[in-house]
Amino acid sequence: MHMRYSRISSLKRRCLAGGAAIALAAASASPVAVPEPGATPPWLRQSLAGATLAGEGQMRYFGLRIYSARLWVTPGFQARSFGAHPLALELTYHRAFSGAAIARRSMEEMQRQANVPPAQAERWEHRLAAVIPDVQPGDRLTGLYQPGQGMRLWLGDQEQAAIDDAELARLFFGIWLSPQTSEPGLRSALLARSPGGAAP
Repeated sequence: MHMRYSRISSLKRRCLAGGAAIALAAASASPVAVPEPGATPPWLRQSLAGATLAGEGQMRYFGLRIYSARLWVTPGFQARSFGAHPLALELTYHRAFSGAAIARRSMEEMQRQANVPPAQAERWEHRLAAVIPDVQPGDRLTGLYQPGQGMRLWLGDQEQAAIDDAELARLFFGIWLSPQTSEPGLRSALLARSPGGAAP
């Protein structure tokens, strides 16, 4: 009977096995309008003076589009020391996810960069889950990284919350910008126009 399963069914079973793919099971496949390339949100121009678009790309999972990403950086930005520079990362989602699922997956990715003690990882995951909203296809979630301070989050043009934890914030943005990222191709795309490109 198992031989009758199609390749698509096999793909679904594999997706369900991953933490991030739990949300994909109920995700909508509705088409999403991607923001105009290079357009900087008005609030971002005020919060990140001199910001320029460093690059953009897409996150895919088994060929499925998860989100489109754009990175803004400030003058003097260097890819190899991204944690020392203020920056903003925008994600436009193509599928629905709960904030808890995003937080859980984020913590898994953050642990690729550092040996985070279990108790600390649990506290950070709860903190992220408390501030990351549920998203639907077309929602735009933007994070503003502030070195030595923490991070702020926007859903569309509405500010959501702030996290005043410098190390949590650095590791969170390292999900996309650290050499230890699980998505080096997306990292290269995000850093394509920045000084030094995607240098390690």
